[in-house]
Amino acid sequence: MFELKVNENVSLTLFEKRDAKELFTLVNESRNYLREWLPWVDHMQHEADYEPIIEMWLKQFSSEDGFQAGILYEGKIVGMVGFHGIDWMNKKTSIGYWLAEQYQGNGIMTDAVKSLLDIAFTKYKLNRVEILCGVKNVKSRHIPERLGFKEDGIIRDAEFLYDHYHDCVLYSMLAKEWN
Repeated sequence: MFELKVNENVSLTLFEKRDAKELFTLVNESRNYLREWLPWVDHMQHEADYEPIIEMWLKQFSSEDGFQAGILYEGKIVGMVGFHGIDWMNKKTSIGYWLAEQYQGNGIMTDAVKSLLDIAFTKYKLNRVEILCGVKNVKSRHIPERLGFKEDGIIRDAEFLYDHYHDCVLYSMLAKEWN
């Protein structure tokens, strides 16, 4: 199984079906906060809703199409980070992430995304990594900005959130810009 030590307190690990309860509890506790930017939150109403999703994430990993990892802080799941899939022909991917509200502001996500960048450029030998953030999602935008991503532009009405579209900022980093 995949596990990556990010720093002294943070590690990344693949989800297993047994994590469904902890994942559901975490999302449920942060539901109103996460719902502002994540379109899937309302669809995850029960612990059992996570079981087929976790199975899909494990299949993604086994087919070498990236992965979705739980972020563990001192052994407890506090969020998630992963590759949305890998375009091997064009050597590119995109990263998505979320962190429970009470764990923000401690550099956890910045360090987790930095670890994924290292995997993307060093292990997978990709050329481009993208991150898409809601224009008004300032906390999320700080991650790629802090890590040296370039802002490629605004994508109008890029995502539908429950009852409205919102604009997103596209950030990218190229292999030659990493380290």
